[in-house]
Amino acid sequence: MVLVDTNILTFLLLDGPFSADAHTLFERDHEWCSEGYILVELTNVLTTTMRLRDLPLAKARAVYAEAATLIQPGLVTLDHVEAMTIAHQLGITAYDARFIGAARELGTRLVTEDARLRRAAPRLTQSIEHALAN
Repeated sequence: MVLVDTNILTFLLLDGPFSADAHTLFERDHEWCSEGYILVELTNVLTTTMRLRDLPLAKARAVYAEAATLIQPGLVTLDHVEAMTIAHQLGITAYDARFIGAARELGTRLVTEDARLRRAAPRLTQSIEHALAN
């Protein structure tokens, strides 16, 4: 089981600087999980990509469908008050706190390329490079 942040799921499905690593991580373990908010964040990433990089709507819809199929079986939902509490404790957004809460709940480290989030919760996060090294 691999707990992923939105950026890692995005790198798996769209070309980016860590896409090769995301594919390697997925090949090692196809059981990816996350906090349910990942699909909201992915929708925003796809919308922004449509606007800034001319991603066609049909392609964005296909990427979303693939992501949902891949990640939905492993989604957990963090209580809103718990997310707010974690955000307050770590000085992070409530959005990021949802992923940290999922790491706590699942007893695993979140794979993320968000360096600020990794600094805020080093025991509960890891870079994709570190995940591949283990």
